[in-house]
Amino acid sequence: MNEELEILYEKLKYFFENRMFADLRMTMLDTLPADLASFMEDNLTEKEQIMFFRLLPKELASDVFIETDSDTQEALIRTFTDKELKAVIDDMFLDDTVDIIEEMPANVVKRILKNSDPENRKQINELLKYPDDSAGSIMTTEYISLSARSTVEQAFDKIAKQGINKETVYTCYVTDSKKHLIGVVTVKDMLFADKTDVIENIMEPNVVTVETLDDKEEVALKFSRYDFIALPVTDHEGCIVGIVTVDDAVDVIQEEATEDIQKMAAITPTEKAYLKQSVGSIWLARFPWLVLLMITSTLTSIILSGYESKLSPVLYAFVPMLMGTAGNAGGQSSATLIRALALCEVEPKDVFKVVLKELGVALLVGLTIGVVCFAKLMLLDRLYDNSITANVAFIISLVCLISIVMAKLVGCLLPVLAKKIRLDPAVFANPVMTTIVDALSLIIYCTVSIAILG
Repeated sequence: MNEELEILYEKLKYFFENRMFADLRMTMLDTLPADLASFMEDNLTEKEQIMFFRLLPKELASDVFIETDSDTQEALIRTFTDKELKAVIDDMFLDDTVDIIEEMPANVVKRILKNSDPENRKQINELLKYPDDSAGSIMTTEYISLSARSTVEQAFDKIAKQGINKETVYTCYVTDSKKHLIGVVTVKDMLFADKTDVIENIMEPNVVTVETLDDKEEVALKFSRYDFIALPVTDHEGCIVGIVTVDDAVDVIQEEATEDIQKMAAITPTEKAYLKQSVGSIWLARFPWLVLLMITSTLTSIILSGYESKLSPVLYAFVPMLMGTAGNAGGQSSATLIRALALCEVEPKDVFKVVLKELGVALLVGLTIGVVCFAKLMLLDRLYDNSITANVAFIISLVCLISIVMAKLVGCLLPVLAKKIRLDPAVFANPVMTTIVDALSLIIYCTVSIAILG
């Protein structure tokens, strides 16, 4: 938190605790809703949050409510009268209402739907039917549509009448009589056109669209690719049914990045903030993966025990170093490829290009690490262990090189394979790759050692 926010929060808390409500209200009006929501969550108890929320100016209440987390929202809803709940809901955009409903228990959902207008309730129910990972689940039906035959003057009249209840008015969508999307026009285009110009003549007919069942992560990537502030969502017949706005795309990108990091760290993904999670829920998210990793590491023990009588103690001492180096090398490649796949920089069809590139990198890295390893063993390790001969140093350095090449190839191939068979590449970053790399590096180490030393 920056110093400016800290000062603001201290001021809000001082006014609130000393019941200086006039000063508190003025400060609230000058504060962004997201900052007010953070202040509530981080500085006030549940009872104080409820009191603070009731002191919010009416024009801020719904915006602050949207920015709070699901636990705070649920606590507030339980204290609302039906009239208060209706006032908050009516002031929210439909996609925000749907996002809140998806996080609430059934009894709270019933109250929200009960206090929604019939038309809004119908649209909310329609949006709730879409899969959680689809474009339909994050879109809003509140957009400006214009007729292709309208004049610019008529278009501005419509925007003035309907715009207050729409999520965005800068980009408008041009449709025919059957709601087929035929073009897009911006307010900027219309401002610089003549009032009598027909929308059809100034619109852009080549429109980038997504369909309702498209993956929401792919939708978010289109915002990054084309720098849109809104993206139209159509059904399979080309009729516009809603739009996705850039704020929803940013939320999707953040959620997906968080989920990938959690999976790569072998943790079951959760949307709750760390401090909002109980010890039990964190335990439940972590222990199954640790059990799985412990069981898969049995393979390493079996390999080691099979070669136990054939390797000297000096070679055994470097097993952790070799396994760790190989694991780190594989982790670098897998993390790079998972990110590239997520951003659509790499596709499964590029597998040969990926292998050639990683092979080149692996050979350079392997040779460099091998030389450094040999020098370290001969110049430093021999000072405390005279059993490290030139042959032993050569074996360890050679295996280091081979293991790094093998690990990088495994690390780049597994995510691509996962993408090809429609699995999540992030899952392969830790459990599967670690097991394979550890086992192969041990087999390589033992095989090379026996081949050279006998």
